[in-house]
Amino acid sequence: MFDNPIEIYKRINRFSQENGMELTVETPGESIYRMIVLEKHLSSPNVCHGGVVAGFVDSVLGSAALSLSLQQMALVSTVEFKINYFKPVFLGDKLLGKGKVDFEGKKLISSTAEIFVEKEGKEILIAKAIGTFNKYPLEKTEFANIFK
Repeated sequence: MFDNPIEIYKRINRFSQENGMELTVETPGESIYRMIVLEKHLSSPNVCHGGVVAGFVDSVLGSAALSLSLQQMALVSTVEFKINYFKPVFLGDKLLGKGKVDFEGKKLISSTAEIFVEKEGKEILIAKAIGTFNKYPLEKTEFANIFK
């Protein structure tokens, strides 16, 4: 096994870095992501673009799957995901994403996510999602040396 694979992932994940996303993994198969909605995330005055939330969701779902697959020296890639939006997201909102793996097969992993806005000490549910991820051997990728 290798040291700190999630820390390595954080260092190479440009999407998360560019969007100010912070990942925490305490248990393989579960993830927590946080992000603050900035002006660059807006589609109209004060309102976050739905694609930003979708990208955040993909990261939450994928990091849950990745945190489990790395235990078997495997990476994941998104096959598909479905999202339901419940409430709008606004400039300055603090997003909290909680992901967990619901199923792991030989080649596929399915995970779910709940996305909240943290306001005044409360978590307000704004979206839910389910995703499927392809699991493939780390050794067959250009990243094999990075994770050693």
